Amino acid sequence: MQENNKTTEESKNNKNLLKQFGKLIIDSFDLLRETLRFNDANINHEEVRNNILKDIPFKGYNVWILICSIVICSVGLNINSTAVVIGAMLISPLMGPILGLGLSIGTNDLDNLKSSIKNFLIALGVSLLTSTIFFLVTPLHDAQSELLARTQPTFLDALIAIFGGLAGIIAVSRKDVSNVFPGVAIATALMPPICTAGYGIANGNMHFFLGALYLFLLNSVFISIATLVIVRYLHFP
Repeated sequence: MQENNKTTEESKNNKNLLKQFGKLIIDSFDLLRETLRFNDANINHEEVRNNILKDIPFKGYNVWILICSIVICSVGLNINSTAVVIGAMLISPLMGPILGLGLSIGTNDLDNLKSSIKNFLIALGVSLLTSTIFFLVTPLHDAQSELLARTQPTFLDALIAIFGGLAGIIAVSRKDVSNVFPGVAIATALMPPICTAGYGIANGNMHFFLGALYLFLLNSVFISIATLVIVRYLHFP
């Protein structure tokens, strides 16, 4: 009789433990979901959209800022200075039309898609022309390690572009992007490849040109895809 009571008590204890364990698992998942969730109900879609669209056009001061950042980055690659290259990436306005591409596709906005493509090509052309002229007139022609690193794209570069793009569009959807966007500009590294492509043109090295241009386009495409995903996830109209 005592053994039966003991068995019954153990059975009850086991059931209680299972219930508590189950509740702990459910509570943990709820906490994780709440921690990772960012609520689009608090997002002003029109404000975010305008913030992205205003950075798409490349004319006037935007073009001159791009030219200055290209020259600075080219100098950094030429003298093998990581600090100078990072500085150039921080002032570069190249992210504007790339984020615009993702937003336009995500919201089925044909007019702004055309504008994003046009301005992306303008930025690409200005960047290539500026870097090519710089490397034609500079007395230093040796390919340093900073420059060589941009000639052979890898899967890791695509991974950086994806998560950099995700961080960028998530940051844009917030009111305070000051701590995130500079880091995104550095991580996605759009400037060095396009300057390296200019170096390839100036020195007649098609391997450098094609490898660097491929890396630049790879980064741009994956940043746009990441933007598209978040725009759809946040239910932009």
